[in-house]
Amino acid sequence: MKLFCFLTLFFTLTIQAQFQINGIVTDSNNKPLPFATISTSDNNNTITDVDGKFILNATVRPANFSVSYIGFQTKNIVTAENKKYYPVSLVEQTDALKEVIVSNENPALTIIKRVIANKNKNNPQKRLNNFEYKAYNKLIVTANPDSIDGRIDSSAAYKDLNKKTINIDSSDYKFKEIVSKQHLFQTEKVSQYQFGNNKLKETVLGTKIAGFKQPVYEIFAFNLQSISIYDPKYELFETKYENPISDNAPRNYNYKLLDSVNIKGRTTYMIYFKGKQKRKSTALEGVLYIDQENYGVAKAVMRVKGVLDISGIHEFEYIQSQKIWFQSNTTFKIVKGKNDDDIKILGGTIQFDGDVEDNFEPRKKAASDFTYLLSESNSFDIHFNTTNPIKNPALYIEIKDDANKKPESFWEAYRKENLDLKSQKTYLLLDSLSIEKRVEKRLGIGRKIINGFYPIGPVDLDLKKIISYNNYEGFRLGLGGITNDHLSKKFRLEGYGAYGTKDGVFKYSVGSGILLDKSTNTWLNGYYADDVREIASTVFAVDKRVFKIYDPRPINISTFYEYTGWRGNIQTKIIPKTEAVLEFSRNYIEPKFDYLFNLNGKLYSSYVMTTAMLSLAWAPFSDFMQTPTGRNESEKRFPKFTFQYTQSLPNVLDNDFKFGKIDFKAEYEKQYLNRQKTSLLLQGGYAFGDVPLTHLYNTAPNNLTKETITQRITFAGRNSFETMFFNEFFSSEYVMFQIKHGFDRIRILKKVRPSLVLVTRMAWGHMENPQQHVGQDYKTLDKGYFESGVELNKIFKGFGLGGFYRYGPNQLLKLEDNIAVKISYVLDLGL
Repeated sequence: MKLFCFLTLFFTLTIQAQFQINGIVTDSNNKPLPFATISTSDNNNTITDVDGKFILNATVRPANFSVSYIGFQTKNIVTAENKKYYPVSLVEQTDALKEVIVSNENPALTIIKRVIANKNKNNPQKRLNNFEYKAYNKLIVTANPDSIDGRIDSSAAYKDLNKKTINIDSSDYKFKEIVSKQHLFQTEKVSQYQFGNNKLKETVLGTKIAGFKQPVYEIFAFNLQSISIYDPKYELFETKYENPISDNAPRNYNYKLLDSVNIKGRTTYMIYFKGKQKRKSTALEGVLYIDQENYGVAKAVMRVKGVLDISGIHEFEYIQSQKIWFQSNTTFKIVKGKNDDDIKILGGTIQFDGDVEDNFEPRKKAASDFTYLLSESNSFDIHFNTTNPIKNPALYIEIKDDANKKPESFWEAYRKENLDLKSQKTYLLLDSLSIEKRVEKRLGIGRKIINGFYPIGPVDLDLKKIISYNNYEGFRLGLGGITNDHLSKKFRLEGYGAYGTKDGVFKYSVGSGILLDKSTNTWLNGYYADDVREIASTVFAVDKRVFKIYDPRPINISTFYEYTGWRGNIQTKIIPKTEAVLEFSRNYIEPKFDYLFNLNGKLYSSYVMTTAMLSLAWAPFSDFMQTPTGRNESEKRFPKFTFQYTQSLPNVLDNDFKFGKIDFKAEYEKQYLNRQKTSLLLQGGYAFGDVPLTHLYNTAPNNLTKETITQRITFAGRNSFETMFFNEFFSSEYVMFQIKHGFDRIRILKKVRPSLVLVTRMAWGHMENPQQHVGQDYKTLDKGYFESGVELNKIFKGFGLGGFYRYGPNQLLKLEDNIAVKISYVLDLGL
């Protein structure tokens, strides 16, 4: 820290002052002119935004600048020493406009069609076999202090001539004082990008996050903007939009030729694009600079203006040796747009307050109105046709173990320019504030809670084990946990104990694990347990742990079996884009309901099962990130697949039955640009051999056996059949399909904005050897089962309501018996 302080003082000697000119460009009717060109004699150029506003930065005040816009007379503006804001009004040209005529159709559209036709020649990821480069990125959350009214230095109360009290708040002043000295958040990153075999990989060489000794790896996986301007779907802030140069773009965009501009010594067309009327809410708006010779993109400005005002800028260098434009700089910015409700992004790092109060009255300006996020990257050390192999090419991002331990000399070498005084103070002040407020510790606790744990020293308390309820055990009260890194990073102990108030039996589990390989998250684990489980339920060993404050479905379950025994497994992510579990187990099984298994005339009321099981989750289209703590899925893409095979081991450790089970699950989600979402789930299972009912399939029912609709009202499950009664159907082989389509939230009142979801589920099944199952009455799904419903989620405080109807061959005689009303609850963590 002393060295850092010394370097901070040294850097202050090399700071260069920046001069900034602001203004707005309008026509004679005071209508803003978007994307007008602002230029100086030394080729320092910028353009206005969609509101006609511009910011021109320079090291010294230019003597003058010019403003040009197609169809208008160019205007030269002489700058004044103490003037920084310039409103400019342009006069429309009266003579014929001399445009570049490409054909008889809209010239801009003709140019865009040629851009689309030449994409593969100009896209580096299509034109080149391989390349690599480094990039320096700096991201800040800050505000411009000059835009904040900071005249008040203390809270006070005055009375005007009418004797009315006027309260004056000092919060604006305090906020201005803070942002005058430091940024609200700041991070730096140096990465190496390597492209080969049609894959792009980022390796993070160094990273610094103000206020954090350990990196927040989730930030690196957050997609602010597309790396390539040629992607069919252009991404801005985790939302994908139709690219204005995609193959189908002319159907969705209007184009206008604005000007002819010189960039890096080459002449470019300046083309304005905007979504057509019916596509405005799902389209981008901006400007493309197109090389007049090869129709490559020389510069691009992409923008979306709504509840947030988001923009992404791409700048390119022309590489003469490759005859291609290669990206040199990117800029991403978020400022407040028009939003009635409060918006939190980056886990609450930025909060944009709504424009209206709870009483629907417009509110006064607050600190969040001046806050913005700015991310800037510049590329360097570019090499083409390289021979360096890409290590672990299946990874999208890899973060080096020492990335957060780089000395200041590392950053000096890679920064484009030295940190200004404000940035230097940001590191010092936020580091000290983070220690004072224990920010990292609180963040760590928050991460654990999301996954259902609460850290207490070397142990993470398992919140799922504290209390639950079902119809067999009654209230299940327990305590459980797992050791964390404070005890050991290579070894863990875990366990739990629980007591059922209704069955009066104590259950428990103990286990331990040894880390075999950190990079692939490979663990060798062993457990011993004596507990109960729902009969005929399907559990995929590789399914991720899901923590719910309240898990409603188990409340209504009354049929369980007890299992007592051990299991050992290896869990790993060694195969790219997969997670696997190989497990061996031996359990004594005792059904806790009226049931006997008939095997060739011998009746079993309990039995021993020794099995081997392989479970595999495969996400072939997802992106994965390798961090010093392991490998994680950084961006989920669909479809995703899960396979599981279980085989009993005859004559091993007193195993009673010979059987096998194959289980499969495929998931698909599609997010639409209008904020709608479609989800598909296909799941099936096939059990062969001598399999007791406890280990067959119940297809996840979630309806109570009660007389009236109101008596059956309970909480909805996630993927369960809401109109199917518990223990109504059993199968030895089945397949189920579910489709959900969710619409954007509907605004009814300020605090009432429900989301509408349409749901349809169906299942088919068959029971082989039904004579083997004695004591339990049930039906089969040979003719199929169908239900559809409507969910109105998040009506108030996360609670919602849904209605479902059962139809088809298994429809019941009474109308009301086919109807289920369910309560839903969605916890929004704002992350």
